[in-house]
Amino acid sequence: MKLPRFCCQVFSGHFGLSAGLCLVSFALCASAGEELAASSAELSIAVQLHPAIQVDGEGVFLSQVIESGAEVPRLRLCDAPACGKSLLLKRAQVAELALTAGLDQALTNWAGSVVARVSRRLRPLAEKEGLQLLTTLLKQQYVKDQGELELRLSQPWAVLNVPDEPFTLKVQDLPASGVTPSFIIRFELETARGEHFGSWQASLQAKVWREVWVARSPLKRGDAVRSAELARERRDMLLCREALAQIAPDDSSLEVVEAIQPGAPLLARLIRPRSIVHRGQSVDATVQDGVLLITLKVEALEDGAAGQIIRVRNPLSRRDLHGKVLDEQNILVCL
Repeated sequence: MKLPRFCCQVFSGHFGLSAGLCLVSFALCASAGEELAASSAELSIAVQLHPAIQVDGEGVFLSQVIESGAEVPRLRLCDAPACGKSLLLKRAQVAELALTAGLDQALTNWAGSVVARVSRRLRPLAEKEGLQLLTTLLKQQYVKDQGELELRLSQPWAVLNVPDEPFTLKVQDLPASGVTPSFIIRFELETARGEHFGSWQASLQAKVWREVWVARSPLKRGDAVRSAELARERRDMLLCREALAQIAPDDSSLEVVEAIQPGAPLLARLIRPRSIVHRGQSVDATVQDGVLLITLKVEALEDGAAGQIIRVRNPLSRRDLHGKVLDEQNILVCL
């Protein structure tokens, strides 16, 4: 700003130092006026309210609701609406929530929508991801260490809209028999914040694969497992109703109880420890009664493997006793 020429002459000719002070004061006032004008311009920046906002379970934030020429702070205004529902926020509500959250100036110069509709952000859950989640859930809670679970759909998968945030599946209903070759499961979602969302069902076909011992050639009763021709094959455990034999193929103490056809799995009931004492055999029995030990000949009344308890008979007294098989010729009888 320029002063009139006359004023400048008066200031310089008659007022000396005072004139200088006045000029400094005038300059300061002009500077303050410019800053105030700039501040007013800042405060007058339009705040635009978005008509529709999608959020996650963390909450509703000011930077999501409004847009401004200045940087908008990330202040949490309120809780997010429940999944599948919406929340309406008017301009005045947003302004009040922003001040409560710690905004240092009021929001007054509004533009854009009058009301903002806030809803949860959703995404589609496709078939592949859905089956992976169901497989993981059923493996952990039901199949466990029985084998490798494989699931297929019996009916087409309907695409589900789920929260676009971390979640887990929860079983609502499953047959009492658990995972079977064909079954229906009902499930829901639970977000990381404990919200339960939706209820769906899926018709599934299941297989539980596991490697088992299978006979490669015919086996007959009394054959030693160690000399049998065996192989490991993947079999569906859901189709196997009996317990499988847990063996080491080089274990010389095991034998076959019943005939086994080629390709048949080795069931637990078809394998047993090999008998080393046989029915009708005469063996040495050590009879222990406290500190007293007596040795006598007895007759084995049944076959017995090492460590097994069998019935024996004293041929002199015709009394039946029970003894533990120690080896091929010795039995320990405890009275």
